[in-house]
Amino acid sequence: MIRVLFVCIQNAGRSQMAEAFAKTYGAGWIEAFSAGSKPADAVHPTVAEAMRERDIRLDQCRPKGFARLPAGSFDVVVTMGCGDACPATPAARRIDWSIPDPKGQSIDQVREIRDGIERRVRILLEELRRKSPLTADGSMEQE
Repeated sequence: MIRVLFVCIQNAGRSQMAEAFAKTYGAGWIEAFSAGSKPADAVHPTVAEAMRERDIRLDQCRPKGFARLPAGSFDVVVTMGCGDACPATPAARRIDWSIPDPKGQSIDQVREIRDGIERRVRILLEELRRKSPLTADGSMEQE
């Protein structure tokens, strides 16, 4: 399995959406996780509403910090606008996506953010499937 971690500050919007899309579109070959450097108390309600429109439920998801991640390194870490607030996490590859924070945004703005994250996740997964052959144990080969 390829392990991907999505990181934002509160783990209440962007990273939760990216994790959910990666789990949906990468089922069976992607292990997706998310975390925040300063986790909020709950997923933003407008984010949960926008994801329900895609038949993805975030109602049971809770923001979490890095201490709640499973042990080990990740094949890819995607940061989402947290800059220096995101701690260094062991990964074969790091990517930064400059994506606006959905906190306090209107549902229409959150839909735009959601759709942008969905596109980026699909592109990332396609790239990982095409360019990063799996080893016998299911992890990514190192370049």
